[in-house]
Amino acid sequence: MPDKDFREILKKVNQFEIKQDTDIVELINSLKDTGFNAKKLALACEIYYEMIKDSDCVKFFGLAGALVPVGMQKVIYDFIKEGYIDILVSTGANLTHDLAEALGYHHLQGNFESKEIDDKDLHREEINRIYDVYMPNKVYQGIEDFVSELEIPDNQMSVSSFLRFLGNQLPKDSCSILRICSEMQIPIFCPAFTDSGLALQLGFHHQKLNLNHFTDMLEMVNLAWDAKIAGVCIVGGGVPKNFILQSLQFSPNSAKYAIQITMDRPEPGGLSGATLREAISWGKINETARYSTLISDATIALPIILWFLKNKNKIKN
Repeated sequence: MPDKDFREILKKVNQFEIKQDTDIVELINSLKDTGFNAKKLALACEIYYEMIKDSDCVKFFGLAGALVPVGMQKVIYDFIKEGYIDILVSTGANLTHDLAEALGYHHLQGNFESKEIDDKDLHREEINRIYDVYMPNKVYQGIEDFVSELEIPDNQMSVSSFLRFLGNQLPKDSCSILRICSEMQIPIFCPAFTDSGLALQLGFHHQKLNLNHFTDMLEMVNLAWDAKIAGVCIVGGGVPKNFILQSLQFSPNSAKYAIQITMDRPEPGGLSGATLREAISWGKINETARYSTLISDATIALPIILWFLKNKNKIKN
């Protein structure tokens, strides 16, 4: 027989009510006593709030997926501006699209189900599709014009140093992730930088450029090593997730707080779908950590988490 009757840990599900004056903090607090992904969302919000209130916590944020093209640029920007991110690890694609928006170009929305939009026609009209978001080729042409005129101060600098330099070249009034990170001295790591449109343009126009990835790898390990307490939020998975977690694996302090927002499944064994619980076996997440693996579209969950954090902070302050 178990030491403790499992019925002692069970409690009534909250059949919550949404009223006209219910705010986001009340809603999330209500979801804590439900189940499924609603409860996991509430737990993720609670964990992130604990991270930002823990003055010793270094907050690592992994960003994968097409978040900027779909309209999440200002959401990520606000996470940074509000101090909710200390170290950003991103795919090159999000940084490429962030640069495009900062330069005054825009992504377009459409209806994927529309029979009037055919991918063959889009190709002929030089328009690229990301599910139901569209981007004309002229955006890449504008990026190329900008990149070709850059006066890069050091052809051997690290990727993170180049991204800081790049951010400083962008308009001050833009909601650019690159720009705000440069201003706030938040490091951006992009371990798969060459796998992006921005890097292709750089390679074409600055053929002496040889950005140093190993410098960034060692710097990331140092940051993880020096973190008294580590907290992670992983949006999607892929290379940003691994870059953060492998650094924590080789550090004395594994993550005390951990959140992952993903739509991927764990059964194929890929990292993007691997649960945070699995990461405990690797020493990446602490055995006593508070964590939540949220199976959700990040375009839904991430704005809600930001909304909750902003309002919870306002109440507490």
